[in-house]
Amino acid sequence: MIMKNIIYIAILILFTGCGNFLDEYSQDLVVPKTVSDLNEVLLGNGYVPSSEVQYLRSGSIGWQLNILDDDINTVIAYVANKGLQEMDQVYYGYTTWQMEVGRNYTGNNLSGDNANWDALYQRINSMNIILHELGNVSQSTEQDKMDAIRVQGECYFLRAQFYLLLVNMYAKAYDPDNAATDLGVPLKLTYYVEHDKDKETQFERTPVAKVYEQIVKDLKESVDCFTKSPQTKSFYRASKGAALLLLSRVYLYMQDWKNAEITAKELLAENKSLLDYSSIVDNEKGYAISESSPELLFSQGPLNLQCDFTGVGGDFCISNDLYKLYDENDYRKGIYFVRSTQSDSLGLNRKYEMGKHRSYVSDIFTLRTAEGYLNVAEACAMQGDAEGASDWLNQLRHKRIENYTDVEYDANEVIDQVRVERRKELCLEGHRWFDLRRYAVCKKAPFKKTIERVYAIYDWESRNIFKYAEVYQLKEDDLAYVFAIPKSVLEFDKGMPDNIRENREYVRLIYRNNE
Repeated sequence: MIMKNIIYIAILILFTGCGNFLDEYSQDLVVPKTVSDLNEVLLGNGYVPSSEVQYLRSGSIGWQLNILDDDINTVIAYVANKGLQEMDQVYYGYTTWQMEVGRNYTGNNLSGDNANWDALYQRINSMNIILHELGNVSQSTEQDKMDAIRVQGECYFLRAQFYLLLVNMYAKAYDPDNAATDLGVPLKLTYYVEHDKDKETQFERTPVAKVYEQIVKDLKESVDCFTKSPQTKSFYRASKGAALLLLSRVYLYMQDWKNAEITAKELLAENKSLLDYSSIVDNEKGYAISESSPELLFSQGPLNLQCDFTGVGGDFCISNDLYKLYDENDYRKGIYFVRSTQSDSLGLNRKYEMGKHRSYVSDIFTLRTAEGYLNVAEACAMQGDAEGASDWLNQLRHKRIENYTDVEYDANEVIDQVRVERRKELCLEGHRWFDLRRYAVCKKAPFKKTIERVYAIYDWESRNIFKYAEVYQLKEDDLAYVFAIPKSVLEFDKGMPDNIRENREYVRLIYRNNE
């Protein structure tokens, strides 16, 4: 077992790129000797780095979540202004919920579907190794011990966040009636390489309930670590507040309303900061989500959509279904969205800073206090506390809506109000797809809908002129709410069960000017 550990550490370091901070162990192997060494491995192999993202397809982990739900659509315009045909070549399989998400529009090319799976498990493995090695490195000073506890808290947090993403992409939503038997994802917590040449399947798919059980355990451990040794870095490193917020979200996914309420309130008791949107509505350089926002608790990874969702032909736009939810005096309507000058579609405006740049806020991994208000409001609503849910909604809305007057909802309407508010506030932050999944299995108030995707077809061979649009539907309880296990994984683990998806054809065509 020790030899396995040394070999695995050596492999990890080989891909770390953290410089020469590790001393030689032998002529062939290097191993970390201090907490500081492991901290650098954590930075290099745990956290998702920021970067400039020119195209959505070149974004980082989970960029596909932006183009799956009912908050977006493709643009019908006279001519496509976006070039390179990413829509047909890369995005088609995802945004129209095809059986093979990597298949292009014409069907003559199939890209790999393993990038998210591989990247997440690589980082999880790194966390497993660091957690083990913390017990082997020198902790001779009190500061070493405190740093070790902090690093441990960060590892638990990241492992939980990565597993939460995995189990919600590659398994069914948490249904209390079936979670113990529904297949989740492989749960690897060991620090060494596991391979048995006599077995065709190296890893089993752990039940959804067991995966969630581990996520909750990790986040509780993370909170405990940060309570003992608080995070001293900025929002780009995990902290107690980030762990509490993520844990409250996990409890919502599990329909454990009481614990969701308790955990969200614990966060908000320490940090209730909200950005008053009236302060940025007329500021062209003011952004709803930025590095300077008082709401920001944590973020890692790039802003995947910084050059997309422009609302021009050939690109994605904001759905009218979402846009119509905002009242005219809602600051978010003008801050989040803008009408394209080249089409009648809506693009992203100043929810984030758009345009190619190195952003330190992510559309997938950002955690901010506004979600805490919504989490506790939902938890209260689901427990029949309409007054409490209304109060938390009102507190948030005072920072979002001009001249807002408090409203108190009854138990029959407050759940819908919370869900609508959540959609308006958290759109394009990686929430909506997972929310739709969990609403469908909610015992207290199930909600299901059919989503339509209008997929615009342009003549790329002749001046990029619009030809027609194909309309695809995602039905209630559709199998496409779960991603298939990547083909490369099934080739390696031959006995692992796949998630079945179906072929999908368009249901009708739309021509310009109702031709």
